[in-house]
Amino acid sequence: MTPQHHLPADIERTSMGIITAELAARGLAVPPENAAVVKRVIHTTADFDYAENLRFTPGAAAAGVAAMRAGAVVITDTNMALAGITKPGLAKLGGQALCFMADPAVAAAAKAAGSTRAAAAMHRAAREYPGAVLAVGNAPTALLTIADEIESGLRPALVIAVPVGFVNVVESKERLFAVCTQYGVPAIAAMGRKGGSNVAAAICNALVYSAAEMLDPAARGWQ
Repeated sequence: MTPQHHLPADIERTSMGIITAELAARGLAVPPENAAVVKRVIHTTADFDYAENLRFTPGAAAAGVAAMRAGAVVITDTNMALAGITKPGLAKLGGQALCFMADPAVAAAAKAAGSTRAAAAMHRAAREYPGAVLAVGNAPTALLTIADEIESGLRPALVIAVPVGFVNVVESKERLFAVCTQYGVPAIAAMGRKGGSNVAAAICNALVYSAAEMLDPAARGWQ
């Protein structure tokens, strides 16, 4: 087999072209304002189900781009998602990404409360970074905590709600999305069981690349 392309930029451009063509062939119409997010997630997962199960509150993608452009702090529920978020893109915009899951104080707070570290981490995020982008790819308890915090007055710039799994996953996404809709908090959610840290990172990267005008890999210094 002879590879079709060798350079990363050519591979990504060709992949995005295939995704665009296949979306059209499947009759899946993605609103233009959401296209960068949906295509980046499909590019990451090779799963076209995301064209239908990704849900956006009105203006959520635009709100996420605006937050990134303003130098948002992104807080994730896993170090895997943290590792996958583009650091050069965030740096260009003056933003940063954080994860509190390995912090001993978070572990101690979770033990004292009889909850999960993900829940404790989101309580800390609410206290220390109330206007952050919250990107959840693993823990339903993180989403439930965020929903509780929103009901208590928290207003994050955006909530990315994409945990993967079988226990409390569907229900937590539905509750989070309903609460965000009720209180006017921008949210992007992968409804159903699918998601993951890679999906959370992909959504963040789509927003960062859009904000920094780096959607084309050449703008990222790729050949």
